[in-house]
Amino acid sequence: MKKFYSGFVSLIGRPNVGKSTLMNCLIGEKIAITSNKPQTTRNKITSILTKDDFQCVFLDTPGIHKPKHKLGEFMVRSAENTFKEVDLVLFLVEPTDKVLEADQYVLEKLGNVKTPVVLVINKIDTVPDKEKLLAIIDAYRKLYPFKEVVPISAATGSNTETLLSVIRKFLPEGPQYFPAEMVTDQPERQIASEIIREKALYLLQDEIPHGIAVEIMSMKKRPDQNMVDVQALIYCEKDSHKGIIIGKHGSMLKKIGTYARQDMERLLGSPIFLQIWVKVKKDWRDSDFLLKNFGYDKKNI
Repeated sequence: MKKFYSGFVSLIGRPNVGKSTLMNCLIGEKIAITSNKPQTTRNKITSILTKDDFQCVFLDTPGIHKPKHKLGEFMVRSAENTFKEVDLVLFLVEPTDKVLEADQYVLEKLGNVKTPVVLVINKIDTVPDKEKLLAIIDAYRKLYPFKEVVPISAATGSNTETLLSVIRKFLPEGPQYFPAEMVTDQPERQIASEIIREKALYLLQDEIPHGIAVEIMSMKKRPDQNMVDVQALIYCEKDSHKGIIIGKHGSMLKKIGTYARQDMERLLGSPIFLQIWVKVKKDWRDSDFLLKNFGYDKKNI
């Protein structure tokens, strides 16, 4: 009988280094939300890649950073706890001239990790000079005993097949944990709320997006027709932010809703009737009760 391999792989790194983009690229579908703003991913997001002889379960983790509030603490702990749970850690960095302080901070967190770590240098399409890339690899190798180093571009898909073959080497022999057609274990409600948050991140000013959370209040298929009704609440921390999220005559909220609905329809494969409201919850990022309410529960770390 042909051997089958399966295992868990964690994607870690500082915020905004391309972890979610890479996971979406490897899976071939949009599972995690992406944005050019840091700290986009807040929870561990699981996606599943199944091939003929192996299945890989990816955990896309929040960016590791020095936290400023309880939500930040939750995010960092969530990422660090995956180190011990997985068969392989992929540490993503960018091809910068020198090792950034934020990357050194992540390397410190990897100090006592027994799990094999592969260095993935993302965004190599921005470095035409091969000598420079070799110097970057050398700088990182001096700081940590990486099992392998793989330069890639998650945005273009360049060299991601090589990365997959490296991942495959570290997977133990084991069962197929999920059905072959399954690409994520996230509930549809959670994905829907993340899609709305992504559109807000994309469309709003820099200071607002990290102060928002999204709750799906209801998600029901109409019994008599092919339509799903979705009702959502965007929470923000300030009254002034509420006005910006809604926009003049509701224009911004309408735009967020239109963009989100299009992605949701692709996800669910049916028309969506989406209604979104905005509510102020002051300092929710430092409230244990509200964090739990929005799905950032310490028990799930």
